[in-house]
Amino acid sequence: MDIAFWKMHGAGNDFILVDDRALVFPCRQTAWIAAVAARRTGVGSDGVILIQPSAQADFRMRFFNPDGSEVEMCGNGARCVARLAHDIGAAPAAMRIETVAGILGAEALGEEVRLTMTAPADWRLDAVLTTPEGPIEYGFVNTGVPHAVVLVEDLDRCDVAGRGRLIREHADFAPAGTNANFVRVLDDGTLRLRTYERGVEAETLACGTGIVAAALVCARQGRTAPPVRVHSAGGYTLTVDFKTGAETVRDVTLLGPAAYVFSGTLSAPDGA
Repeated sequence: MDIAFWKMHGAGNDFILVDDRALVFPCRQTAWIAAVAARRTGVGSDGVILIQPSAQADFRMRFFNPDGSEVEMCGNGARCVARLAHDIGAAPAAMRIETVAGILGAEALGEEVRLTMTAPADWRLDAVLTTPEGPIEYGFVNTGVPHAVVLVEDLDRCDVAGRGRLIREHADFAPAGTNANFVRVLDDGTLRLRTYERGVEAETLACGTGIVAAALVCARQGRTAPPVRVHSAGGYTLTVDFKTGAETVRDVTLLGPAAYVFSGTLSAPDGA
C-alpha cells in the first residue's frame, strides 16, 4: 500500500505528515512507524502526524513519536498539521483540532500558524529533584504534555543529553516521564531554550509545548512577562502570549513558522 506524505518542520522540529481521512494508515505497526522516522535509514523525523476525521473538531490530529509510541500532542507538530490541513482543504484558516490533550484552536497565517493551547495544568513552580549528581531546582507544567523547566546560566555548555535523560527518567515523573527544558533568561526578557524530548530521547532543534512551558514557568516566577519571545536551538524565534491573573494563566497561544520541506510516498504494510 502506497501512502502519500509531506515532510514539514516547525522551527526546525521536523515531521512526517499524512492525510489519513480515509483511515488506512497502519497505526498499530509501531516498528514500521519507527523505521520510517529513523534518521539514517528512513525519511527521518521527530514524529509522524496524521490528519483523521473528527466528530468534535475540523479534524483529529494523531501524533507518533519516532519510537512508534503515540502521545497526546505536539505544539510545533500542531502548527505544521494546521497549515497542511488548510492547504489541502481539510480545515478552514481558523480551525479546531482534536487531540488526546483536548481541543486546540489554530489559525493559518500563510507561512506561520498561531496555535491556541489547552489550559496549562499540574504546576510546580519551585520544586527540587534529588539526583545522584546533586539537587536540581526546576519548575513544571503540563502544556498538553509534561515539561520540567530548569534555569541555567551557560546554556551553550549545558549537558542537555545527560541532564535531560536524568530528569526525563526520574522517579518523581514516573511512570510516564517528562520532557526536560533548559532555559536562560536574557536581559531583554526573551528566553533561549534547549529541550530534551521524551519519545525522541534526544535533544531536538525546537519543541513547541516546551517553548510554551518555559515561557509560562518563567512568567509565573516573575522572570519575564507576556508576550514572551523564545529563541529555539534551531535558530528560530517563536512568540508565546497569554493572560495572567492572581493564580491563573489562560488564553495561551504559540505563534511560529510551519514550513514544507518535500513530499513523497511511503510503502506501507496493510492493516490499520
